[in-house]
This record gives sequence, C-alpha cells and structure tokens, in this order.
Amino acid sequence: MSTVIDRLKLTTVRTGFVLGGRIAPKRTVNRAARLFATPFASSRSRAQAAQGDADMQRGELHVNGESIATYVWGEPSSQPYALLAHGWSSFGLRFLPWVARLRAQGLAVVTFDQPGHGHSTGKLCTLPEFIATIRAIGAHYGNAALAVGHSLGGAAVTLAQDEAWHAEQLILVAPAADMKAAARRFFRFVHLAGYLREPFYAWLHRRTGVHIDELQLERKLPMLGQPALIVHDLDDTDVPWGEGERYAQHWAGARLYTTEGLGHRRVLDAPEVIEAALAFVRGEEVGTRVVGSPNLSLCV
Repeated sequence: MSTVIDRLKLTTVRTGFVLGGRIAPKRTVNRAARLFATPFASSRSRAQAAQGDADMQRGELHVNGESIATYVWGEPSSQPYALLAHGWSSFGLRFLPWVARLRAQGLAVVTFDQPGHGHSTGKLCTLPEFIATIRAIGAHYGNAALAVGHSLGGAAVTLAQDEAWHAEQLILVAPAADMKAAARRFFRFVHLAGYLREPFYAWLHRRTGVHIDELQLERKLPMLGQPALIVHDLDDTDVPWGEGERYAQHWAGARLYTTEGLGHRRVLDAPEVIEAALAFVRGEEVGTRVVGSPNLSLCV
C-alpha cells in the first residue's frame, strides 16, 4: 500500500513540475531547488534508531548558525584521528561498522551529522554546506590522519582539502564527481524541463555563493598529493562507477578498488570493503592504478 502511495505522490510531483515549468517557471524552479536541497526524512528517523556504544562521546558544534551533532571515540585532540563523512540523506552513525576496526588501528574516530541530517539542526543542505561543515569539524579537531567519505560526503571531503585543513590519507566510497550530472539525474527523475537548468543553478548560487562549475572535481583532483583509495561498485545506480574512476584518473596518488553487486549503499559497510580500506591504511597495495583511460585497459 505504501508503495502505491509513494508512486502516486511521485506522479503528482512530476505532473506539477511539468505544468509549472510552462505556467510559472520561476516559482517552479524555486520549488524544485528547495526539494533538491532537502534531505529525506529517513535521515532523521534512521539516526534516531542507531545506537552507539559505551565508548562513544556525543557532542555538538555550532557551524553557520546550525547545531551539528558529533560522535567521537578516543581523544582526537591527542591521537591521530579518522574523520568519517556521510552522504546525502544519511547520518554519521551509518559508519558504526567501521569504528571498532579503525580504533584497533590506533585511531580516534570522529563522525557527525550534516545540517538537516540526523540529529543536527537545519532544513536545507547542499554540497557547499557539506564542505563548510567538514572544514569546521577539521578546524576544531585539527588535521586528520584519515578521512573517509561516502557518496556526496566523498566529494565534500575531497573539496574540503586545503591549506587550513587536510587529511593525510583519504578513502572515498562511491564518491560523486560531477554535480551537473547529479542535477541532470534529478531533473530527469522529477520531469523538470531542461530549459530551467540555468535558473536552477542560479538559485543554488544565490543560496551558497558557490557556482556549480566550482564544484567540478576535475579542477581539484590534480592538485592533491595525498594517497587515496577510491571504492566504487559497478552496479551503483545512484552514482555511476565511472565517476569513481574519474577520481583515480585525475588524482596521481589514487587507486581504484572496484566491487560488484553491492550497489551504492551496501558497499559502505560490506566486510570486504572495510578489509580493503584497513589494508590501505596499513600501507598495503590495494586496487588498481588508473592511467588516464576512460576504461581500465591501461590499469597496472
């Protein structure tokens, strides 16, 4: 029954965007952009259901007027620490399967909920806010020994690297690389007309002060010197595998670890992925080096 209701709601939304794009394009763009920037309610409900352990310290930081929920294991002020950044409509404790394994490597662990996600305040959130929150967490705890990002969190962790804050190693799981491609997928999903794309980008620019062209990862990747492991599943229907491959193509210190049959979400806590990530942290060779090829024919 709920599936039927969800389909009816989606049909109503799509019909509204098709008609609105013709009759009231400005209002329709504003509505669509707000929908694009609104995390799913499931982020909060799943965070409420997630349980930490006795060693977890709950806290909060104030970032750009929002209260950001934090979850800490160990003493990141005195230990090397791993920063774990969740993806769109997810939450920090989604990384619980990683925590004990990272602690066993001698790392403190810090994760958090982005604005509008989990236990953090806020209603709207976009990639620039993802980046700003990561930088604020980094400013509080200092440079990280390791940063792990999933999906949009992978893009945000990468774009957050600068002189003020960085991680010595990065692991990106199913990372998004092309924000314009993500917008196109959204447009197709809600049946929004293509001629509204530039006003849609302009709305995001007005909200964040960042133009979508500044969020294209190819601009950032050649400047990064840290070692990185890119994990992406061939059956990912949310963020295509080719976007993960793009990281490895343009990032000199990156290697690509490809899985199959895990999709976009199960790949994050699959045992074989966590094992590969820990091997990478220990300095072992994991994955393949991609030498600027659109396919893997030139991998060594």
